[in-house]
Amino acid sequence: MPTLLIADDHPLFRAALHRAAEEAVDDLQISEADSLDSVLEAIEGQQIDLMLLDLHMPGNHGLAGLATIRALQPGLAIIIVSANEEPHVIRRAIDLGAAGYLPKSSGLVDLQQALQTVLDGERWIPALLRETVARVAPFSKDADLAARLASLSAHQYKVLSLVAEGLLNKQIADRLGVQLRTVKAHMTRIMGRLGVRNRAQAIRVLHELGLADPSRQIEETQDA
Repeated sequence: MPTLLIADDHPLFRAALHRAAEEAVDDLQISEADSLDSVLEAIEGQQIDLMLLDLHMPGNHGLAGLATIRALQPGLAIIIVSANEEPHVIRRAIDLGAAGYLPKSSGLVDLQQALQTVLDGERWIPALLRETVARVAPFSKDADLAARLASLSAHQYKVLSLVAEGLLNKQIADRLGVQLRTVKAHMTRIMGRLGVRNRAQAIRVLHELGLADPSRQIEETQDA
């Protein structure tokens, strides 16, 4: 029985994906996650064949989360689910190991095709975007950035993610329920593995793979 993890922080959208996936694939075992932390816990604790991953879920930092998950579980097939339909973003996601890319504007038929295609071991991109994406040149920095992030453990990525959110070491220790010296040791190893000299440079590695969230930009425009 194939297993699917739906990783999205919006409960209603997650529920809609759940129902659609049940209709698309027979005998599919489905679990859910609402943050990258819960994704990392899920892939450590159970066998997952396929994941629907929201690029802008908390802790994900755009493509950085994808690169980290791929490093921890190379055999896990990941379909990106995002409101971002920019061809260069899709190309970057595919080059970083995504098995498919599903815009949030897609209908049920596209979701069904994406799930079936990826479960069959093939890559899936919406038909209307395939030629445009194929013409996009690779991003030369992405492979190096992904490799550096891939050197981090799941715990180290969590620490780096919290640093990027602006938390101090003591706050990170309280959040993770560990001692302060443990966080400091993680930071030393993180900087060594990323090949950087300070926290600002470590954060920059995440930001290089970060992406603007189109849905958030729309909300900010409406609030202005």
